[in-house]
Amino acid sequence: MSTQSVPFEEVLTRAEALLASTGNAQVVKDDVQLMANTPMSLSKKFHHIPAQTLVAENITGHSRQEALESLGRVFKALSILEKYGCNLTSPSRPRYWRSVKHNNPVFRTTVDGIKHGRDVLLLYGYTNQQPDGLSFPDDVTDPDIGKVAAVTVEVMILRMELDMLIKGTHAHPEIYSETIPNLIPVKNTQAEPGLITDAMLIPPGEEDLDRGKDLQPLSLKHAASAGLGSAPTTPIDGGCNLCGAPPSLHCPTCGSLPFCQSCDLIYHRHPSRATHRRIRIQETCSICGVSQVSANCTTCCQRLCLECDQLYHSHPGRGGHNRTVVSPVKPALSHSLSSWECVQCTTVNEVKAVLCMTCERPRLASASLMVQDDPAQPPSNTEWQCKSCTVVNAGCSVLCEVCERPRLATPPTATPGLTPASTAGQAANIQTKKWMCQFCTYMNPQHAVVCDMCSMSGKDPAVTSPKPLHSPIKELAPPTVTSVASSQIPVKDHLNFKRQMQMKDEGLKLIQQIREAERKGVSPEEVYAALCVSRGSNVNPCDWLKSELPHLLDEICAMAASASLQNNKPGDSEPQDTSGTDGSLLGEAVQLSRVEAKQAWLAAGGNAERAVRQLLRDRQAKMRELRSLGFREASQCEDALRLSGGEVRGALSVLQRPLLEPFHLRIWSDQPEAPIDAQNPDKQRMCRRLLALYELPSWGRCELALSLLQEPGAQYSLEDVIQAVRESQDKEFLRRLLNNDCPCCLSTFPHSRMRSLTSCQCSVCHECFTQHFTVAVRDKHIRDMVCPLCSGPDINDPEHLDSYFSTLDIQLRDCLDREVYDLFHKKLMEHALMKDPLFLWCCHCTFGFIYDGDQLRVTCPSCLKSFCNQCKKAWEPQHQDVSCEQFQLWKRENDPDYQRQGLAGFLRDNGITCPHCRFQYALTKGGCMHFSCSQCRYQFCSGCNNPFHTTACKTAQCKITGLHAHHPRDCLFYLRDWEPARLQELLQRNAVDFNTEPPNGTLAETCGVMLQKEEGGRQIDSPCGVHTQLGQAGLCDKHYREYLVSLINGHSLDPAILYNHQEVALACQRYQVEAAQVEGEDDSVYQDRLKKKLMELPLGEKVPRMR
Repeated sequence: MSTQSVPFEEVLTRAEALLASTGNAQVVKDDVQLMANTPMSLSKKFHHIPAQTLVAENITGHSRQEALESLGRVFKALSILEKYGCNLTSPSRPRYWRSVKHNNPVFRTTVDGIKHGRDVLLLYGYTNQQPDGLSFPDDVTDPDIGKVAAVTVEVMILRMELDMLIKGTHAHPEIYSETIPNLIPVKNTQAEPGLITDAMLIPPGEEDLDRGKDLQPLSLKHAASAGLGSAPTTPIDGGCNLCGAPPSLHCPTCGSLPFCQSCDLIYHRHPSRATHRRIRIQETCSICGVSQVSANCTTCCQRLCLECDQLYHSHPGRGGHNRTVVSPVKPALSHSLSSWECVQCTTVNEVKAVLCMTCERPRLASASLMVQDDPAQPPSNTEWQCKSCTVVNAGCSVLCEVCERPRLATPPTATPGLTPASTAGQAANIQTKKWMCQFCTYMNPQHAVVCDMCSMSGKDPAVTSPKPLHSPIKELAPPTVTSVASSQIPVKDHLNFKRQMQMKDEGLKLIQQIREAERKGVSPEEVYAALCVSRGSNVNPCDWLKSELPHLLDEICAMAASASLQNNKPGDSEPQDTSGTDGSLLGEAVQLSRVEAKQAWLAAGGNAERAVRQLLRDRQAKMRELRSLGFREASQCEDALRLSGGEVRGALSVLQRPLLEPFHLRIWSDQPEAPIDAQNPDKQRMCRRLLALYELPSWGRCELALSLLQEPGAQYSLEDVIQAVRESQDKEFLRRLLNNDCPCCLSTFPHSRMRSLTSCQCSVCHECFTQHFTVAVRDKHIRDMVCPLCSGPDINDPEHLDSYFSTLDIQLRDCLDREVYDLFHKKLMEHALMKDPLFLWCCHCTFGFIYDGDQLRVTCPSCLKSFCNQCKKAWEPQHQDVSCEQFQLWKRENDPDYQRQGLAGFLRDNGITCPHCRFQYALTKGGCMHFSCSQCRYQFCSGCNNPFHTTACKTAQCKITGLHAHHPRDCLFYLRDWEPARLQELLQRNAVDFNTEPPNGTLAETCGVMLQKEEGGRQIDSPCGVHTQLGQAGLCDKHYREYLVSLINGHSLDPAILYNHQEVALACQRYQVEAAQVEGEDDSVYQDRLKKKLMELPLGEKVPRMR
């Protein structure tokens, strides 16, 4: 095997190493291009990403156009994924590299829009799933650069291959024939050899080195088959199809016709050809056929790229070949009206896009911005040098600060381009054709439109252009000989040129000094004045301003004071006016500040004498202005100007301070402000005070407030009236706002001091509102915190309850004490915990807790007693490994205490269970069916568990607004009115056994069933105590009926079978069963039909059945 061959794996390893070290995709672009053109199957080329699956599952449609659109979506997603990978491998990673947000619109439309897009992110290391995206695990400090680089290189290879498939320039499209059958037709590969999996780059002539012969360069076809692939190019013979000039691109849509840049712009401007995609014609390497030519070997007559040239001429037999560097030609911008190609990453973007969708570079940016011409010079991110005037500008600026040319503008040419055939005499002739600017006398080239120095348009060839000298000898001389004297530049032009260069150098030096001074906070005017004073010395202007300027300003002040004193001498009949102004307004000893002197010195351009005159003129103008404002004392005005630094506004503040001293003392004194007296006869004074103190919007509102306060019998406070007047100017409406009766304390308050809940329209005063909810929070249940007037809202409605407590929390935050408000939050939290399905109540005490275990036996953390998790009965050893039904059956048969209780124990075990919090009560359901849970204050029917509504409910056609509930027909609420014999008949019809005698033949005198009774304002549990009757199993009549109804409910028996005609009609009306009697139909038949239709209605869903 040849030592010069380059395997695919070596190129891949080199690309991964380069990307891992630099993080720049541009560095590995050539290697990726070589690998993309390698004739290898997808399964052998891609080891990390599922390339074949990713492409196959994202292709939709059955036409070629739909397949191209699908490839475009995958291409965009791979471009974004490539950017993520480059960011991770970059030495300076972005700030938020650890996470990828799903809510990013670019991510949603690209990576998230294709299948297996997130799988690539998982390969990068984004394995931690977040609610809003993916991120690296918390214990990972840095990404795995090697793995990320390997995955990114494969993403770049697949992206480039898809790009070539879309453009139709792929060297081996048959690789994708099975993956994308709609795009590439399947070829007959029986006669063709299989794909080479270990492809290598073998330079031409390498196999015959032993023979000592130099082979001829391979053709493009052979080079493609021997190398890592080649970029297909269309051979173009001849010139432009329109003008015959050298072509720069060709159009595959038009039959690969060649065009120059100008003709292409004109020809493809037509609407029918505006969408054509043109391909640039570039000279490629004669070996690989992919990269651009960078070297020309005259010995072996080959034009090679940099990679192939290094490999091919590394052989000892070719080391002495004569090679010359071929400078790359910058590709011209595409004039396509439908798309444009980024010169940095070659991504095809839409015409309306300003930035590249992959690398986010501007449309007109060149590739040289990323790759520097001088590799030894590090890139600068903070400053850039203008190519026109060489001035270094800040990195954030777009235009040059001196010449105002754009940052990306090329330098202007100094002289017109010369052809190779031009002679030295012609060059000198062109150099002498200049014109002089009439503004700055700078000599500009003939082709320049504006002056290169001052940018003024002053070209006047008839006046400023020097006339060439005509010699009669020149006409007799041979045409090919040029006189040496004619190429010499006159002495005058040399002097002008030297003067112009000096002006330019001085201007640049001044600009540099001004910029240095601005960094130190010194203005350009100060720099210029300092240079005028210190001209001829090498002292830095900033240093001079710091050391010498204060002394100079003191001299100017002294000179101005001396000049003012001489002008005001009383002995001189005609005083000298050295200042150029009348000094009668100035005092005898005028005192000037350095600030005034500096302003005058800058205005005079650094001239001290002119500064003195300017200083006196400015001071006299300021004195005249103060005098016009009423301050006649000259000495006070001069002191005020000196203290304020020469500013008139500051001097006015100093002069007015003594005048405002009494007012300030009165305003800032500790004495309280006199209250506003509405009965004061000076109405205007009261209105002015209202405007000043309360900032009412108008004078009319002040008069309205006074009129309300002056009404006979009015008891309004001033603050309430002011607040009401700000809301409206209707007097009757204001009276209604100021007179609101509290229904609780029967007092009158303004509307601003009334409080109301969001669930009703009731209003109470602030004191009653606070007192009501303070008592409710401290002494009552959380469900008792309702309106004190209408007891709204309905606490049995969970939707109303949640929204009610959320708004009530906001209202109570400002009116309750902190301790009471914290107690409210604690009760609210306990109320929310009771809704948890894992919440349990202890049957021994009233303690509730969360239990997430799976054992039947539960121990209360408060009383440390155990009970069953399912039946909520006290735990007994016999309950171990036995179901609740089996344990209850065993207890009835074997427990003597339970047998002695008889049916009273049965009713106790089947007592009341709250449907809201599941708290169990060992009570019977007899008596009032309206039961209120002591734990959650849920109000429900103890016979059917349906809620009791205190206000209007949501049931259709229900017009009851008071306390009511809707009971099913098998509820104890209706069946308790039946006689025991009728209930026994219903049980006998369905073969259900029932008891009529007490257990063991004993007969208790009173009923021992536990009831909930109210004594002393409290609800306590106590025995029934009613005398029993024979034939009722030792129970009272009420509880025996309850026992029979519990058997009916336990066996789900329908009591409608025993309804009479009146009960059937009433039940049909109650449950809205409508059935009209047919004409001629018998009443009994009609009643049977109604009863049958009534029985089709289901029984109560929440009715407790026998356990």
